[in-house]
Amino acid sequence: ETDWLETVRREVSTVRSAVGVCDVSTLGRIDIQGGDAGLFLDRIYTNAFSSLPVGKARYGLMLREDGFVMDDGTTSRLATDHYFMTTTTANAAKVMQHLEFCHQVLWPGLDVQMVSVSEQWAQYSIAGPRSRDTLRNLVDAQHDLANEAFPHLAAKPVTVMGGLEALLFRLSFSGELAYELAVPARYGDAVMRAVMRAGKTFGIAPYGTEALSAMRIEKGHVSTNEVNGQTTAHDLGAARMLSARKDFIGRVMAARPALKAPDRPAFIGVKPVDRTSVLRAGAHFLPRGAGATAANDQGYMTSVAFSPTLGHWIGLGLLQYGPQRVGERVRAHDPVRGGDVEVEVCDAVFVDPERVRLNA
Repeated sequence: ETDWLETVRREVSTVRSAVGVCDVSTLGRIDIQGGDAGLFLDRIYTNAFSSLPVGKARYGLMLREDGFVMDDGTTSRLATDHYFMTTTTANAAKVMQHLEFCHQVLWPGLDVQMVSVSEQWAQYSIAGPRSRDTLRNLVDAQHDLANEAFPHLAAKPVTVMGGLEALLFRLSFSGELAYELAVPARYGDAVMRAVMRAGKTFGIAPYGTEALSAMRIEKGHVSTNEVNGQTTAHDLGAARMLSARKDFIGRVMAARPALKAPDRPAFIGVKPVDRTSVLRAGAHFLPRGAGATAANDQGYMTSVAFSPTLGHWIGLGLLQYGPQRVGERVRAHDPVRGGDVEVEVCDAVFVDPERVRLNA
């Protein structure tokens, strides 16, 4: 292959059509246990976790005390008093520090204990329409992986390769049928090789974080580019996750009028009007025909990728009144690199908005 983009195209196409495996061991992982673990997580996250059934995972959003988004990720309930939290790679240490502060300073009376287990688990995302078939060659036969028995957002301990204890989560960052398999770190190399053998018949290939990023942009999933310390749940289109039935860190400050103002830049997707144009992250959105001045600045492009699925560049961004402007055309102006591309504002989900692939 001649360059990184050619490699990314192959890897994305393999995941979308067959199966791929990505090492996601860099994610933060925190083991949380105790009789008050559910109550503790209710206070940490904007949405509820004490009501999460055992054997299920849920996407969660946590705020800083000032009401801005701190991190997002999934937390699974492995037993009544046992949760397994994942954080973004960039914020793993920050979130652990935040949880310890909340426990030791704010609520020392809660029965909850936690420990970072990021280094204890090797974890792999196995994604694509043949991912279930691949796992059936790896997970021991007594575990039922059928769609009805192990649906999207299921999570439970399993054994693989004849008795090796592991954790299996049905989670997808790519938007495909996908699973995350966690095994004790010392078995990581052996299990990765076993995954490749299990998927060989189905055309499995490893894929990297560039391909993963392209697929998450195709699906409109936010990442560190959007959760950058300056965005709120309203900005990211996640206001529905702010529970009105319980208190949580950042709830009062997130309700300040300025943080809910309708003219705040909000999360949208964009695609170039000329499909051959290249998009660049960091470009600022300007009205067509307006001068490139700070007064005319209406937001910026947070993430871009070439979409092998669609055959052209796509982007995510924050634009004033963004969701109300779907179908409108604006300019993506990049003075640093001399770019000025006309783009169409669209929904952030470019691929499989009906979630058919996800729930296959």
